[in-house]
Amino acid sequence: MKTSLSEDSLRATQERLRSSNREFMARYPGEEGRRQPVHTVYGGAHLFRSDSARRLGQVAEASLTEYAPDFVVFARAIGLPLSDQLPDVLDYASGLKNRLENDAEAVREENKAAWLAYTIYARVYEKIRREAVEDFRIDFEDGYGNRPDAEEDGHAESAALEVVKGMEARTLPPFIGIRIKPFNEELRARSTRTLDIFVTTVLENAGGRLPENFVVTLPKITTPEQVGALADIFDLLEKQTGLTSGSLKMEMMIETTQSIINHEGRINLPLLLSAARGRCTAAHFGTYDYTASCSITAAHQHMMHPACDFAKDMMQVSFAGTGLWLSDGATNIMPVGPHRAAEGAKLTSNQIDGNRAVVHRAWKLHYDHIQHSLVGGFYQGWDLHPAQLPTRYAAVYAFFLEGLDAASERLRNFVEKAAKATLVGDVFDDAATGQGLLNYFLRATNCGALTEDEALQLSGLTHEELVSGSFVKILKNRQNL
Repeated sequence: MKTSLSEDSLRATQERLRSSNREFMARYPGEEGRRQPVHTVYGGAHLFRSDSARRLGQVAEASLTEYAPDFVVFARAIGLPLSDQLPDVLDYASGLKNRLENDAEAVREENKAAWLAYTIYARVYEKIRREAVEDFRIDFEDGYGNRPDAEEDGHAESAALEVVKGMEARTLPPFIGIRIKPFNEELRARSTRTLDIFVTTVLENAGGRLPENFVVTLPKITTPEQVGALADIFDLLEKQTGLTSGSLKMEMMIETTQSIINHEGRINLPLLLSAARGRCTAAHFGTYDYTASCSITAAHQHMMHPACDFAKDMMQVSFAGTGLWLSDGATNIMPVGPHRAAEGAKLTSNQIDGNRAVVHRAWKLHYDHIQHSLVGGFYQGWDLHPAQLPTRYAAVYAFFLEGLDAASERLRNFVEKAAKATLVGDVFDDAATGQGLLNYFLRATNCGALTEDEALQLSGLTHEELVSGSFVKILKNRQNL
């Protein structure tokens, strides 16, 4: 074919493009497909024990058993679409449970709402017994408070020793870390000392190792220099302790207005990430500190406030494609009944009903908050009480299971058509949708909403394709077959 432009005439332009594209790909590598925890549970450092995750699971299981003894009660509490015209709850639940255990697919075709409610309840219960806590943050900040230096020194050391015990006994959750105090002028020295004591103690007592997926959370960030200072301290700690360079990782708390937009009117979020020098793995939104910094009164500080949505939109736009995990904040209304029986006494029926009503309202609020986060693309959040764990997993599982049929059909059709634009029903998919559909199945299996066998069967992918995390690789390999 005849052309007008020679290779020599295009060389400088192509080189500029090549350099720019490489820089872009380094800055925006995209998601890796590795497991992201669906929540982070925060607990005061003075209370942390090597088996804290197991103990929290026991409390969560007891709450679920007491306030939702079957899937129908649980479904109604959190607002799943079960008919209000069902016959007697316990008889119905018992009979349907037997049918679901013997032939779940038949019941799913006949009564999808009942199948969904039963499946969510069963998987939540199994998850709580198997792995109630995915991520735990040993807190030296709001959940701990300001204490005398000697006391915090002691708790930094004792918490580290408990972590070592957990490493040895394999009782730690899959992800764990500490939240230090802010790097403001008042607390920066205290915060640095706590980090130093904790890391040094763990390394000295665990053969130079840190727990898997260990991270340090920096709260109330206002300037990139605070993030850069933590990266500098990591450099020093690694050099002094013999840790591999780059092994210490951080999370940023986005909970001040200054972390969003700085004094020059510039968006601060990309500057914070650059200051971390490749050490930042996640950005967590702090609902209540952020709304307070916006002068929103306590009565209106909640996760679905428009001010929070604005801040989280800024986080998404700033961090999209960087591979950074995003986490939403917490629901601060606890699912705890107000009535307690005195020693040797029992609660009255009215008190029992009152407790149940309070817990169910708190569960519904927590469930709705999590659904709001998930719809907004925040797949992780904070939990403050073990009784919130049932609704954490229920909301996540419902989110994935309710959209399962449509996602399955779209992904299968898309792969079969080799990423050409497709129309499934009234939904038009282009190539950019493929990775999003793959991420859907990865997240669903990582959190326990789906088993891997179910994901493979429904998506039409192989195990190797699913765990690759790359839709582009899947298509290239299939096209080469």
